[in-house]
Amino acid sequence: MFDKVLIANRGEIAVRVIRACRDLGLRSVAVYSEADRGALHTKLADESVEIGPSPASQSYLDLDRIMAAAKESGAQAIHPGYGFLSESPRLARACREHGLTLIGPPEEAMAAMGDKVTARGRMQQAGVPVVPGTEAIEDPEEALAAAREIGYPILVKASAGGGGIGMRAARDEEELRYAISACQDSALRSFGDSRVFLERLVDEPRHIEIQVLADSHGNTIHLGERECSIQRRHQKLLEESPSTAVSQEMRQRMGEAAVRAAEAVGYVNAGTVEFIESRGSFYFLEMNTRLQVEHPVTELVTGLDLVDLQLRVALGEQLPLKQEEVRWNGWAIECRVNAEDPWADFVPTPGRVTSYHEPAGPGVRVDSSLAGPGVVSPFYDPMIAKMIVFGGTREQAAARARRSLFEYWVGGITTNIPYHAVLLEDPDFLAGRLTTEFIPTHPDLLAKAREWQAGQQQAMASFSQDRRRLAAVAAALAAAGA
Repeated sequence: MFDKVLIANRGEIAVRVIRACRDLGLRSVAVYSEADRGALHTKLADESVEIGPSPASQSYLDLDRIMAAAKESGAQAIHPGYGFLSESPRLARACREHGLTLIGPPEEAMAAMGDKVTARGRMQQAGVPVVPGTEAIEDPEEALAAAREIGYPILVKASAGGGGIGMRAARDEEELRYAISACQDSALRSFGDSRVFLERLVDEPRHIEIQVLADSHGNTIHLGERECSIQRRHQKLLEESPSTAVSQEMRQRMGEAAVRAAEAVGYVNAGTVEFIESRGSFYFLEMNTRLQVEHPVTELVTGLDLVDLQLRVALGEQLPLKQEEVRWNGWAIECRVNAEDPWADFVPTPGRVTSYHEPAGPGVRVDSSLAGPGVVSPFYDPMIAKMIVFGGTREQAAARARRSLFEYWVGGITTNIPYHAVLLEDPDFLAGRLTTEFIPTHPDLLAKAREWQAGQQQAMASFSQDRRRLAAVAAALAAAGA
């Protein structure tokens, strides 16, 4: 049992967990680096503890500082959010050694799914379909020989870590040599592990994931799929639930495979099994042993609060529903609002936000790390907020998203809001013709985003001018009345 939770994270996910704790009557402890002094999550938590300098390696990734903050605050549980230490078996082990509850899976499940090669083997044993590929490889010549057997095109992936970091495609031996070297370098920098493995490149792939939940009483269920194919540099930009590619019959098959995957490693709490889908077939990609950025779209179509359920599972409760009781209604779309420049290959654009206005209205939810003007730090991920919309149909959800993006204003820095707006108008997107190569194969969206941005800026300028006129008239009337 616990009644005080330390959130080992920052930004919108820290805010999200703090709110869920308050709903359950649990006290919350925020941690923050020097760069995050005064950040929204530190103001909303019941108490907060500074954990070090701005670089994540000296604060949010420093396990000793996190554990010291838990001890100092008297927290009995830790919620790691996503990113940072959320998939670290070291954190799970440290919580166990310090008598703390980790609001996440057991150390053994994290370790089993943290290494993709090990995970592939476990999935094959559990009867979960996987893409043809290899074990972990360090020798490039061995990789070249394996590629000849698998057949080109080939994907080179880092054995450790996730999020598509280091992943490279190769269509012949020359490209493969470069891809192996580049992937090994990236993997070593990001994960301290240079091992890679090969997989056959699936044609016209869609990235579809299944949300799973498991309690400590042996119950495991899935909450359906999320479509995550809209990506830049293998990083998700827009997600939706359900997917236009998934029928009710496929949802059942994918869901059953995801449940088998979770049960194969003794999984407990919330997790996500990611699949590659192509022409009706699907293959295991990896399992994220944590809450996902895109969890709100699942919440909206199922009516379930995933963070609330995470906390309840960690408190020892059984899941409140069985698989046959899960219902899906309507359609949800999430746009990741990032401080980044779409016209410069989505390079991050941190800086000071001088004005900030969130959209509202029917079917609109914004999970944000800002409550007004503030700073997007160069030390961390450039995501400012997640704008999530819900509609009875995909068409209604897309229309509400377009309307909401026009109302969304972030002044002082460049964001990807204009890109989202024109993406949601694209005929291929509206028809559900999606692959993970959607963005690079639709270069025309960049010019359209420029035009949309100019229109929004003009409308906002006119609105501001009208507001100033009204303020002047009100002031004059007040003075006359006085």
